[in-house]
Amino acid sequence: MYFQKTVRSDIKCSGIGLHTGRKINMKVRPAGVDEGVVFHRNDLSENNTVKAELNNVCDTTLATTLGMNGTRVSTVEHLLSAFSGMGINNAIIEIDSFEIPIMDGSALPFVDMLKAVGTEVQNKPKRLMVIEKPVAVGDGEGKAMFLPSSQFEITYDIDFDHPVVEKQSYHVIFSTEIYEKDICPARTFGFLRDVEYLQAKGLALGGSLKNAVVLDDERVINKEGLRFPDEFVKHKILDAIGDLFLLGMPIIGHFVAYKSGHKLNNLLLKELLANQECWRIIHYYNGEEREETIDFSFPINVASVR
Repeated sequence: MYFQKTVRSDIKCSGIGLHTGRKINMKVRPAGVDEGVVFHRNDLSENNTVKAELNNVCDTTLATTLGMNGTRVSTVEHLLSAFSGMGINNAIIEIDSFEIPIMDGSALPFVDMLKAVGTEVQNKPKRLMVIEKPVAVGDGEGKAMFLPSSQFEITYDIDFDHPVVEKQSYHVIFSTEIYEKDICPARTFGFLRDVEYLQAKGLALGGSLKNAVVLDDERVINKEGLRFPDEFVKHKILDAIGDLFLLGMPIIGHFVAYKSGHKLNNLLLKELLANQECWRIIHYYNGEEREETIDFSFPINVASVR
């Protein structure tokens, strides 16, 4: 569990893009140690590589979007959440569009594909970031923070003015087993009035009852209903796990969020890195904890996320 992992062999899938409504082909390939997760846009002939790292987050409107040299890859959070849930550190993702296929709106299809091919343990320890002191950000309505803990745990609260959602709270001590059972199947959700507005603007053209929980003013309109009574807050946790993956290493600490989203999740990571007294980096070798010193290679711009 303390060593880096990649996928054992290539994985191919296809699905609809949430915003374009078009079919997208995707392949996940093994990558070497310390390569991280790298996206390759096969539909572009140059500047077609985007690394999944924190300072490449260029937009957080409706989804997390990464960008490098003018090239973007959007809606990455569900796939990155699946990588985090399955303990994968290194992978190459080839796609022929600017967005990851939405699949069923959860991370479950990605987890199933990863389990089908299996993972390969690599010969280098993974780094872990240990939270030493509290760090917090807020935007007047929502807030997110890290607190010290001996394990990775999440407490998330949401509050929507809707009779089906209302206030929901969930606390989880992270493990692959719990992620598979309780978190990765939770689907993204939206309100019918917002879907109609977005589609009128040329957005969310691939959104449907097949890839989202949709609510009208009073109820869930999906015939199959919810997968969990608290599917809404669990999907927010799924998203947050994908956003936190962009730190580049697992976290030992307690992530606490109230009405947070992609923007605050990413701002919290940047605030964390800007306060070096609040964390330390370790790895385990032969069962022994060893501390590392890392000079992060990118400038930390706390205010850069939209």
